[in-house]
Amino acid sequence: MALIKRTSVEEVVAAADMVEIVSGRTPLRRSGAQWTGRCPFHDDQNPSFSVNAVEKLYHCFTCGEGGDLIKFVRETEGLEFASAVEWLADRYGVQLEYEETAPGFEARRSRRDRLYALLEAAAKFYERHLWESQAGEPVRAYLAERGLTEEICRRFRLGLSPGGDRLAAKARAKGYSHEELIAAGLVNRRGNDYFAGRLVFPLADGRGRVLGFGARRLSEDDPIKAKYVNSPEGELFRKSSIVYGLDRARATIAKESRAVVVEGYTDVMALHQRGLDSAVASMGTALTELQLRELRRLTPRIYLCFDADAAGAEATLRGMELAYRQFEEVWVVPLPPGSDPAEAADEFEQRLEGATEYLVHRVKLEIDRAPSPQAAFDAVQALILKAPRGPDQEHAAKYAANRLNIPLRVDATSAPVFGEARRKLVDAGERLERDLLAVCTVHPELAERYLHDLDDRHFDDPLHRRLRAYLAGEAEPDDELIALRAELDATAEREGLNDEAAKQLFLRLEERLVRRELAELGRGEVTSADLARTKELQAVLARIQEALQEVAFT
Repeated sequence: MALIKRTSVEEVVAAADMVEIVSGRTPLRRSGAQWTGRCPFHDDQNPSFSVNAVEKLYHCFTCGEGGDLIKFVRETEGLEFASAVEWLADRYGVQLEYEETAPGFEARRSRRDRLYALLEAAAKFYERHLWESQAGEPVRAYLAERGLTEEICRRFRLGLSPGGDRLAAKARAKGYSHEELIAAGLVNRRGNDYFAGRLVFPLADGRGRVLGFGARRLSEDDPIKAKYVNSPEGELFRKSSIVYGLDRARATIAKESRAVVVEGYTDVMALHQRGLDSAVASMGTALTELQLRELRRLTPRIYLCFDADAAGAEATLRGMELAYRQFEEVWVVPLPPGSDPAEAADEFEQRLEGATEYLVHRVKLEIDRAPSPQAAFDAVQALILKAPRGPDQEHAAKYAANRLNIPLRVDATSAPVFGEARRKLVDAGERLERDLLAVCTVHPELAERYLHDLDDRHFDDPLHRRLRAYLAGEAEPDDELIALRAELDATAEREGLNDEAAKQLFLRLEERLVRRELAELGRGEVTSADLARTKELQAVLARIQEALQEVAFT
């Protein structure tokens, strides 16, 4: 790797305006020979941050942060030394010189610079076609229908590809070769526009350099049936390393110490349009190591917002697990099925406030998809014990204990431990279900009385759910259900289960369901609707307990 010459570094520092750079993070005012303001590195209520514009130094008298111009850029932009120097050089128009360390380095750098320039020119070409051509009129109307303003579309540099060879002809007129157009991913082998007739989204790195494009289909006549296509992988474009919108969100992410990761381009734009400037997209729900590394340079806290189906997909969970290993805080913001952040943009801040800790999200998912309470317990215990010690582990353990109705011991010196009777309690829950089904098997009139008022939420075991539906006359039997019915018939006869037992078992299942919902409502931020529902459920629970006492004394 080539080093930047010391003379070039000195030239960059000399050209840069320290006050202008710092003012991009925090407002400054002159105070004698210095400039002062609130420190951008901590929550500074009283201005304690001092900037020396001549020597290009900064220092905070409260938190102790300090250094020179390049360090400030490194800390606030999340860049390495060389990248910080290049960032400043781009901003102030300084041509950098490098120490030659490998044969052909200058040739490779020159080619890369030409590809960057070609992609930038292509982005401007697409932009002009969207905003200045008659062909762009229906596309502009489409964007307006999606609720995206012209201002936000221009900010994110949306464009429109005219198709054909118009882009290639203009590029060749400026001296670019057919091979360079292919290397930049702008044309196919025949020389025609790679994104013919599509809405184009420039895909940039954290410094704002265009690396490629994503393009959305606008017509059913499009020969490419995929809704979105990206530039082909090449010398500059690597989908796995790009975080969409990072160049627009970088400053806000560092300032707010949070990144909000959503799925799509328009999700990012809709959230930025409503003032949530820390939003970026992952180029798909499966986060990669490279994308997470880019974000981790800026913040230790990340919010992951995917639709309900994607939030449980294995690829998504692998990305979440990667994030959990790298970030101090990982929060999951699940959306209702069929909705996306763009539709919920106006209320999105509230969704962030109600986010779920990653480990709790995983525990909930494991319980929801487990085939039985015992399988849920085994999966959850392994997940919790594998997690690092700390509040996340404790919160997840408490959530699991509430959902599975098992005791929990938590202390400051060891990992959370589920009580010794954990298997018996899990088994007791299954026994509760089996006993009610057994008595209803022997006495069909009790099935009519009790099972119609219950549903799948009352039964954890999938086989028990199916038998309830069969006994309630809602489903047809099969060999497995007939065998279970025979077993339960014998069980009910042997254990003397009767009408009184059925009533108590029914009430216990109702009580279990109410307690679970109360536990769910009591976790996290509580809304006014949650409070009303809690009050309602507490009244229901009191009635159930009163009925249980009556059964006990009859």
